[in-house]
Amino acid sequence: MSDEETRVAAVEAADPAAAGAEAGDRARAGRRRRARWISALAAVVVVAVVAVVLLAGGASDANGAEDGDAVAEEEAAVPVEVVTATRETVSAYISATANLVAENDVTVLAESEGRVTSLAVDEGRVVRRGEVLARLDPSDEEIALKKAQLRDANAQLAYERGRDLFERELISREENDRVTVEHQIARQELAESEWALAQTVIKAPFGGRVTARHIQLGQHVRLGDPLFQITDFDPLIARIYLSEGDVVGLAPGTEATIRLNAGPQIELRGRIRQISPVVDTATGTVKVTVEATEPSGDVRPGSFVSIHVVREERPNALVVPREAILRELQSTHVFTVGGEDGETVTKRAVSLGIEDAGRVEVIAGLEAGARVVIAGQGSLEDGARVRVLDAADATAGEPEPAAATAP
Repeated sequence: MSDEETRVAAVEAADPAAAGAEAGDRARAGRRRRARWISALAAVVVVAVVAVVLLAGGASDANGAEDGDAVAEEEAAVPVEVVTATRETVSAYISATANLVAENDVTVLAESEGRVTSLAVDEGRVVRRGEVLARLDPSDEEIALKKAQLRDANAQLAYERGRDLFERELISREENDRVTVEHQIARQELAESEWALAQTVIKAPFGGRVTARHIQLGQHVRLGDPLFQITDFDPLIARIYLSEGDVVGLAPGTEATIRLNAGPQIELRGRIRQISPVVDTATGTVKVTVEATEPSGDVRPGSFVSIHVVREERPNALVVPREAILRELQSTHVFTVGGEDGETVTKRAVSLGIEDAGRVEVIAGLEAGARVVIAGQGSLEDGARVRVLDAADATAGEPEPAAATAP
């Protein structure tokens, strides 16, 4: 038996109550030791778990950081569209607007009075010069013509008889002159009657198109009433009014482009036909007549058009689209794509010349073949990285056109 067991047995023999209290203290001390051991073991487990989590998280963060850097770098490259600067022919124009009008456009008026007995044409009909348009009732004119023919025949007989008598000196000179004058008057009255009868047949004064018909079948017309409107669509002309300075250097024959405002895709070739020799003192402008040399069936008299007169032409000019030009208060510039990686932009100041149909001439600051940014340059700075979009990328975000529906 150990000393501790001997001591406990002696205590129990001497004082049983004290021995029970000491046994309880020993039991409580043992439970406390077991609790401390379990707590220490739990702490070790927790520390181990945390360490494993931190190690796994560190590896994940490292991979995530690498991926994030790649994404950030990709996002930092600004998507842009580019074109190549090329050399083309550009022209400087003087522009104005006007209405196209037909040079030959007349209203056919009644030159006789009567009822409309027939109509040969309607609006839109193309007619030749002298073609019959309508007829009026000729009854009155035919009666007048017969009377004039009888008077002329009678005057002719009197004239021939008087001349014979005058040659035989059987009548005086005065009598012979009177008979001669009456014969001439009768001939004139006959001509007038023939003319009046001819006016009952309405004819086209020149070739063209019937643009209006003002009469109906059976209508009674009076002298001077409008009957038809005849328009010759060739040539069509436009009268524009330019400042005196703009006219300097222009001459008849100078080429012009006529563009229909209602359909910009419709263009006509034209030329200056006439320049007024005087300046209008009220407006300070000069009238310039432009003729369409190649009229189109899609263009009508009265159409509103834009006229562009070629003032200067420059072949082999370096041009870029208008969208490439960025304008500041006192300078203009473009962004070009280049650099060692081919994905860096350079801001370049440029001098501009003629602007023609969406193209701008670059006089200085750029060379042919340069890749110029035309979309996406609003947020660029010199040296920025870009990602050049191809045609598919540029249109990927655009909505598809809606399918046409049947009426």
